[in-house]
Amino acid sequence: MHRDDDLSPANPKPKNPIEKYAGMVSKMIPYRSARPSAAMIVAWAGFFTLSMFVYALASDGDFSFLLTYAACCRSFGFFLLCFRMFGAKSGSSVSLKTLEAYVVVFTFRIISIMRHEGYLPYDRSGDWFYHIVEFSSLGGVALAIYLLKFKYGATYSEDKDVFGNFHIPSEFGVVYIIVPCFLLACLMHPNLNKDFLSDMSWTFSMYLESLAIAPQLFMFTKQAEAPIEVLVAHCVAALGFARIIEMAFWLWSFHELTDASGSKLVGYVVLIAQFVHVAIMGDFFYFYLASLRKGAPMVLPSQAGLV
Repeated sequence: MHRDDDLSPANPKPKNPIEKYAGMVSKMIPYRSARPSAAMIVAWAGFFTLSMFVYALASDGDFSFLLTYAACCRSFGFFLLCFRMFGAKSGSSVSLKTLEAYVVVFTFRIISIMRHEGYLPYDRSGDWFYHIVEFSSLGGVALAIYLLKFKYGATYSEDKDVFGNFHIPSEFGVVYIIVPCFLLACLMHPNLNKDFLSDMSWTFSMYLESLAIAPQLFMFTKQAEAPIEVLVAHCVAALGFARIIEMAFWLWSFHELTDASGSKLVGYVVLIAQFVHVAIMGDFFYFYLASLRKGAPMVLPSQAGLV
């Protein structure tokens, strides 16, 4: 029988299963020290193992599976981020502006791939699996935003998330990357689907993804000399790794991207946009790999030129 004091401070309300499991794993992963752990090595190994199963079961072995694999890396990155926020009960070191930009990225990409097939992987992973992964990424970003703004809002480092604070309110700083990318996509987009909305939406998501990580990297520079929490670093690394994989595909296929007039210039612009993404993450990758090699916390020096 239920007693009135069952939910008293001495008997707190039970955690939901996700929080309970994340809390258990949090004891294995040193969130605060940011030191790479055996648990994270297992997580990455598990991801790569699962990738092999996905390749065997959902692919025809076509080169275009790289697009699906890149999407899986992004989804894995946001899974790590949400897991970290649940486990640490904190949204510190996470940029809300980067998350908002990624919501736009996935929304417009889904608008394109749900209407036409021009930008889908050629193998059977493009029939349904790629769509599921992109929807899961959108769900992961939406969950991360909810956690950051509401559930753990008190821990959000708003004073360090200052990208775009120039003549407009801080919360709208992300428009400095969204608006230029949207205008460029309207002017320069491939014509694979022969539909303005679909082609522009995919191109917009491609351009914006190249800059979406900039607010997060800028936030890192505001906490230079302090360790970056390990799962935040792994999330950002997964997003960058996804872009490298995707860029490998388009290095071989960008010549197929032509505009309505047949010009191949837009293909070069798409490729340059992906190079920009990798370039602005150059310093991050250097210090990330150095921290893994040394088994030490990832710390960015104040002079690091991340953005």
